[in-house]
Amino acid sequence: MGQKINPLGFRLGATQGHHSLWFAQPQNYSEGLQEDQKIRDWINNYVQKNIQISSGVEGIACIKIQKRIDLIQVIIYMGFPKLLLEGKGGPRRIEELQIDVQKEINCVNRKLNIALTRITNPYGHPNILAEFIAGQLKNRVSFRKAMKKAIELTEQAGTKGIQVQIAGRIDGKEIARVEWIREGRVPLQTIRAKIDYCSYAVGTIYGVLGIKIWIFVDEEA
Repeated sequence: MGQKINPLGFRLGATQGHHSLWFAQPQNYSEGLQEDQKIRDWINNYVQKNIQISSGVEGIACIKIQKRIDLIQVIIYMGFPKLLLEGKGGPRRIEELQIDVQKEINCVNRKLNIALTRITNPYGHPNILAEFIAGQLKNRVSFRKAMKKAIELTEQAGTKGIQVQIAGRIDGKEIARVEWIREGRVPLQTIRAKIDYCSYAVGTIYGVLGIKIWIFVDEEA
């Protein structure tokens, strides 16, 4: 049987880079890893709490972390940074987040710097798309409709192919099943092909559904 591998890990060093860049001694490696996780979780929770929830999409595509001896540089790639920066206290939110994260990971002798970057085609990113589908499923929209709408949005973003898979108690049925839909090409075996992937869990009233999205962005010659 075909064994499934995470498409991002499979392409590391070819078309995919690491989301965290730093060096550590072997005995300190696990601490650095946990610190990264804390930073990411804290940012996600903060955005979730402070965003103007209108679309149900937080819009974080990915969080990249670079560490040097005296500096931790965090870059948040967002589809809709306006949602976070609007409203009262908007412009101060980044500073507030910076102070909060600094307290959380208690980096005494290192400076923490957080930057927001807007991405051009938000719906060309699987994380933002998964959040969109999750919002639809929570509002009891039929899963097929949600999947088709997501595919329409990615086609507008100019991708070459997409595959969406939803698993779990779909539509509240007693027996869990897996449903998927594909549009265009998704060459998972081709390492040259740049493929974006994400898996996302959404809690509905029937239980937890898993959403997986593969997006074929481009092929490198």
